[in-house]
Formats: sequence, C-alpha cells, structure tokens
Amino acid sequence: MAGGVRSGTDENGDSDACEKADTDADLWTVVGAYAALIRVPNLCTAPPDVILGAALVAAVGSDPQPGTVGGLAGCSVLLYAAGTTLNDAFDAPVDARERPERPIPSGRVSRRAAFALGIALLLVAVAFAGVVAGGPGAVAAGLIALAIVAYDGLLKGTAAGFLAMGATRGLNVVLGTTAAGSALLESPTRLLAVPAVVTGYIAAVTFMAARETEGGNRGAVSVAAAGAVAAALAVGWYLVTVGPSRLETAVALVFTAAFCWWVGRPLRAAHADPVPSTVGPAVGACILGLVLLDAAFAAATGLRWGLAAGVFLVPAVGLSRVFDVT
Repeated sequence: MAGGVRSGTDENGDSDACEKADTDADLWTVVGAYAALIRVPNLCTAPPDVILGAALVAAVGSDPQPGTVGGLAGCSVLLYAAGTTLNDAFDAPVDARERPERPIPSGRVSRRAAFALGIALLLVAVAFAGVVAGGPGAVAAGLIALAIVAYDGLLKGTAAGFLAMGATRGLNVVLGTTAAGSALLESPTRLLAVPAVVTGYIAAVTFMAARETEGGNRGAVSVAAAGAVAAALAVGWYLVTVGPSRLETAVALVFTAAFCWWVGRPLRAAHADPVPSTVGPAVGACILGLVLLDAAFAAATGLRWGLAAGVFLVPAVGLSRVFDVT
C-alpha cells in the first residue's frame, strides 16, 4: 500500500512537472511572438532620437531635465512598438505570401489582437507624453501617431509613404525638444535641419525596405546609400555651423565614421547582389545605424549627449542576435 502511494505521488509529480513545462513553453512562445511583433531590437533606436532632440535645444541654452528626457524616451519606445505592430496588422495578407514566418501569418498572434495592441500603445504614448512634457509633448507625440497610422494604413509603398515613415523619426527628434518645454520650431534654422536629415535618411531606407523581397532592385539600394552619404555629410556641415570644441568634434566624427562603416558594408553587399538575403540585413543595419547618426549630431552639443545616445547601440545589437530587425 505504501509503495502504491509513493508510486501515485511520483506519477502525479511527473504529470505536474510536465504540465508546468508545457505552460512555461507556451508562455515563452507568446512572449517571443509579441517580441518579434514589436521588433524588440528596434525599440532601442527610438530613445536616441529623443536624446538628440533634447541635445539640440540644450545647444541653444535650454535645460532639459533628465527625468523629462527619460519619460519622453519611454513614449518614443511605445510609439515605435505601436508602429511595428500596426504595420504587421495591416500587412497580414501580404505577409501571408511573402513573410509567412512573421507572428500574425504564422498564427502566433491574431490580427485583431495586433490592431488592439497597436492602437492602445498609440493612445498611451500620447497621453504619457502630455503628462511628461505638457501640451508640446502631447502634440509632438500625436503627430508621430498620425504619421504612423498614415504610413501603415494608407500611404505605404508610395512616395508620400516613404516621407511619412521618415517623418515618424524626424518628429521623434522633435519630441525630444519638448523636454525643455518648447518645440524645435522656435530654434535656429541649423537645428531644424537635423530632424529633416533624419527624416530623409529613414525615408531612403524605407524605400529600400519596401523592395526587400523583390530582388534585383539595385536602384533601391542606391537610394538608401545616397541617403546615408547625405546624412554623414550633414553631420560635417552641422559641426562647421555649430562650432563645438575639438574634443566634441572628434567624438562626433568618430560616431560618423562608425555610422559609415556600420551601414557601408551591408549596403555594398546588397548593391553587389541585390537579393532578399543581402537587402534584408542592409535594411536592418541602416535602422540600427540611426543610433550612431543620432549620437554624432548629439555629440556636437556635449559628450554626455553623444554617449547617452550612442550607448543604445549595445542593447540593440545584442537583441538583434535573438530577434529579427526587419
């Protein structure tokens, strides 16, 4: 009898252990699916935009507080997650043919849940920006939300769509300027040019990404490469215009050189053989490379700004080893 009791206990214990293992596996499957949906590595590229925006207004005498900058950086992460989620929700029919491994067409996340999550993230981000930075912050975040919905739902694949996608990142820089209680429009023209450069660069990368699955489209890769070159040259123009210290100039140039190296290698490979297996990594490298571009501009205001932006490349690269960027 005693032996029978022990045997039953062991069997129940084994059963419970198996059930727990199955539950844990299911949980991690769900977590992994949503992590892929929101492009976890890419989330790390959003805060550097905000840090750059704060650096821009700091360059003209404003004093953005760290807590406010951090709060707006959090808003930018929510907005980016909303953008990628809604992107996949709208693209689900196309992805079923071209990217069946993505969370929605693979059945790991329902399309309805993705729409609900994306809209919720947008609303929370705009509300949170208003709490953190008042009216200017809410307006900037609201404009980003509008650009996201316009790109994902209406303009994708068009010239206006590429600009809308670029504008989400340029406006993300503007969001950072509201950390000082005012928008970038009140600042000198040379500072207005910086979010415009970010907009143009991301628009060019988006043009390449839109043709990622086609193959043989060397022209799209050339557009992205031209955008990267123009962005690097813009850093040089900005340094001449702003006139930072020698150390700040040196650090900004190091970040610029790192940016050119980071995006140059995969872009050359994609240009030489423009197939999905080379264009995809080039798109991913260009997205992560924005961190270095932000850091280059920010370093012109001060080393702490440049380093604060540039450090986000570390978690972005680490997470990209586990999750897809594009």
